[in-house]
Amino acid sequence: MSSTEFDAVVVGSGPNGLAAAIAMQQQGLSVLIIEGKAEIGGGLRSAGLTLPGFVHDVCSAVHPLAIGSPFFNTLPLQDHGLIYAFPDLAAAHPFDDGTAAVLGGSIEETAKLLGKDEQAYLKLIGPLLRDWPDIADDVLGPLHFPKHPLAMARFGLNALTSATYLARRFKTKAAKGLWAGMAAHAIQPLSNLSTSAIGLVLMAAAHLKGWPIPVGGSKEIANALSSYFIAIGGRIETGRYIKSLEELPAAKAVLFDVTPKQLLQIAGHKFSSVYKWQLERYRYGMGVFKVDWALDAPIPFTAAEARKAGTVHIGNTIEEISLSEKLSWQGKHAEKPFVLLAQQSLFDDTRAPEGKHTAWAYCHVPNGSQKDMTTAIEQQVERFAPGFRERILARHTMNTAQVEDYNPNYIGGDINGGVIDLGQIFTRPALRSSPYRTSAKGLYICSSSTPPGGGVHGMCGYHAAKRALKDIFSISI
Repeated sequence: MSSTEFDAVVVGSGPNGLAAAIAMQQQGLSVLIIEGKAEIGGGLRSAGLTLPGFVHDVCSAVHPLAIGSPFFNTLPLQDHGLIYAFPDLAAAHPFDDGTAAVLGGSIEETAKLLGKDEQAYLKLIGPLLRDWPDIADDVLGPLHFPKHPLAMARFGLNALTSATYLARRFKTKAAKGLWAGMAAHAIQPLSNLSTSAIGLVLMAAAHLKGWPIPVGGSKEIANALSSYFIAIGGRIETGRYIKSLEELPAAKAVLFDVTPKQLLQIAGHKFSSVYKWQLERYRYGMGVFKVDWALDAPIPFTAAEARKAGTVHIGNTIEEISLSEKLSWQGKHAEKPFVLLAQQSLFDDTRAPEGKHTAWAYCHVPNGSQKDMTTAIEQQVERFAPGFRERILARHTMNTAQVEDYNPNYIGGDINGGVIDLGQIFTRPALRSSPYRTSAKGLYICSSSTPPGGGVHGMCGYHAAKRALKDIFSISI
């Protein structure tokens, strides 16, 4: 190791930090992960937030991108304790009339239930399922010339449009509402260009591998990743919050699983004026207000389909969801917010005492909002599940400040590491030949503030490690 204590140091142990560290350790290097919190995981943490015996996912909950990650799928995570539970239905979208649209396991099942929009759904999602094996690495990576340009072009023509524009393909309330709920994961107005991308990927993911829930909590993904990392010789230190480069051990490469705001605080004095200026202009998106419940029974959704789904999108029509997202983007709070809800205990009995249940939900709010949205969220759930509030034994809430305090990467409550709109989808966090390189030799950024952005897939970390390995160690993977 000559004059360096480690070949590489990774600051932060979220899914991207863990992926970066693993990718480098696999090449025979000596790698150290430094985590500021007492526990590893970043957004992959679970805890007893309400009552004894109840296990809640503090941040991420349902993981279609984790099970579909090109990098994670090369790792023997099942040998390190990771087990997934698969809900009967990936997602359900209830309406005021008691019906629900569903995202099922097969494209044929989902399409058939959309009635008049059956062929429109097959025409939209079918080609993506066929092309996905060829384009997954390109979609989940930095901007570059694709390996399969025609397949990538087919995806891009739809993905770069706004969700409201793409919704014109559908005629029914069911299809339009289902689509709006998927696209709203983009955490921006549905009229923004490129909001179709995340909806398309999530729908395809459901038909390819499902929307699974890790048995025991989301922390089990982090535990499996860290267990594998240690098994191949990696080292992890927790409880060390890095505030300056001087606090780091000597290393040939340092990869930061942080957003531009923290990166500037830690290493800004090392950067060129142009790169520093670009990071200072980086934009963060809407925040979230989150609620976890301990329940004495399952949520009594009126629609039977919603009682079988791991994820429930609560927002009624595309018009209502569009308004909710637009208001939050404009710095306002919707009276009827779009609510993303997960029912882990229906499919994983380790989450609650026998006969009891958990539920997890959040809505989008303006970045940095301090407003308590508990009542608004519970009214939305009650609207589609009369009697829900009577089943609440305890609740735990987090506003945007508490979300950021728990995970410093969630600036103002933004769980995507920065807004992923057309202005930042290809240039996050800065316009450079490689988005993972900083302007200082040996310093890299590997967080969700780099392509492909938010989600538990580890691909930001993998691609950052790939860049650092080639630049610093002349290793190509």
